[in-house]
Amino acid sequence: MYLTFFGLNEKPFAITPDPRYLFQSERHVEALAHLQYGINEAGGFVQLTGEVGTGKTTVTRTLLAQAPKNAEIALILNPRMTAPEFLLTICEELGIGVPDGAQGSLKDLVDILSRYLLKAHGSGKRIVLVVDEAQNLAPEVLEQVRLLTNLETNTQKLLQIILIGQPELRELLGRTELRQLAQRITGRYHLNPLSQEESAAYVRYRLAVAGATSDIFTPFALREVHRLSGGVPRLINVICDRALLGAYTQDEHRVAADVVRRSAAEVFGRRIAPAWLPWAATAATAVVLGLGGIALWQFVPWRAAGAHIAAATDPPSQARPRLSAPAPPAGPTLASLLAQHAGDTAADGAFNRLFSLWGAHYAPGSEEPCSQAAAQGLECYVQRGSLAQLRLYNRPAILMLNDDGGVARQVVLSGLDDEQARIELGAVSQKVGIAELSRYWFGDFVLLWKPDAPGPRPLSIGMRGEAVRQLRQSLERLEGAQPSSATSSSDVFDADLGRLVRDFQRAHRLQVDGVAGVQTMVVLNSATAAANTPLLQSLPTHGT
Repeated sequence: MYLTFFGLNEKPFAITPDPRYLFQSERHVEALAHLQYGINEAGGFVQLTGEVGTGKTTVTRTLLAQAPKNAEIALILNPRMTAPEFLLTICEELGIGVPDGAQGSLKDLVDILSRYLLKAHGSGKRIVLVVDEAQNLAPEVLEQVRLLTNLETNTQKLLQIILIGQPELRELLGRTELRQLAQRITGRYHLNPLSQEESAAYVRYRLAVAGATSDIFTPFALREVHRLSGGVPRLINVICDRALLGAYTQDEHRVAADVVRRSAAEVFGRRIAPAWLPWAATAATAVVLGLGGIALWQFVPWRAAGAHIAAATDPPSQARPRLSAPAPPAGPTLASLLAQHAGDTAADGAFNRLFSLWGAHYAPGSEEPCSQAAAQGLECYVQRGSLAQLRLYNRPAILMLNDDGGVARQVVLSGLDDEQARIELGAVSQKVGIAELSRYWFGDFVLLWKPDAPGPRPLSIGMRGEAVRQLRQSLERLEGAQPSSATSSSDVFDADLGRLVRDFQRAHRLQVDGVAGVQTMVVLNSATAAANTPLLQSLPTHGT
């Protein structure tokens, strides 16, 4: 229905396991590598587990499509059967003829299968048994599976077995009575859901395979897709398919965050609140409690009684020293600034100012801001955090504020020290106290940064390319080391580069995982910033 409207050749979010749509995330690449190891190497079992919808079946189909010519694969999709039925199914998958009298006999079936495996081994073939949904295997069938691995020559096993299942499979194989089978598992891998960055890349990848030539989902919509799906590919597919239909019915060529939320509500059958709503509710509760406390303090009867007691007990000849009233603010309050510059605190005004700090052009009311940034070599980084994080990122950022009337305001943070912040409201630059700013800001911000290459993605061990080479050179420059031509020209993410990444993360109090994710890249980008790129400026002692 919506294909022509969005310029697509086919539905990009069908839930059928099409290998063309396998998104090569780091997790899926590693999962596929484990299965290929199971085909190409002699050994016992290989185990792949993952939550429902994380892409196990798609990885399996990709494995079958890439199987070597000398591999013969028996695929069992529904293992809910007895041991004789299980062996008979293996024979059927391999095309082995079984006499009627042998179909119910475990011994006869094992003998027939053993003869076939020996013959295949003699002709240079590898026989691989792949069992999907293996968590449904009965214990007696699992025991029969273990016995099949006893079919071997003096040098290798005749049958390689790959078990694919949900997390319950790990619990099943952890039973004491199945310890002999568990000891024969030579490779284990658990497929986790996608990260936020991977979820966005997954959506864009599937759209591109289906024929899309531009971004259909806005960056904020992609954040909602990840939040509501938990990074599970199957849920991403269902939500995105419904969101494309929703945008089509509204004649919108870009899918926005509110469309994603409505689509997810239809999928899950419940109301979906925006991500910021719980934070706003918490903040509103805190405000109500604070005002209630002030009111209670103003009207409780013991305040007046206390005043009379103090007056009666103080000696008349000695007046107590009066505490000086707090000094009034040096400049206008943030509340008055937001009211005075209401026209400059809309999203277009804030993005226009942020773009200008980067020497970029912003066209209000046209394309989505982050798409405009990408067209000019910049990337948006949307996050919820703290001023300490913004000091770490060291880039100007748009802060999402809520004024006293609950109206959303956007201002640009351009300078920061321990006590004050400088904000930009249109053409006006003004210092405000951090404590006052914190009353209106609950942590949401968006900043711009300039990656070395467009479309940055997390980099980790085993990856290669120009982005890896640039990462290595940036870290070596930052360390002050004299890079050798041999290492600096390498485009392989090896153990030495992993050490450099971990050292950098440790020095900047980031999560030390050795993966150069977006957060690590943003901090590194600021640490090695070119002279003509904007940073959060230190504030002067006087003036605005």
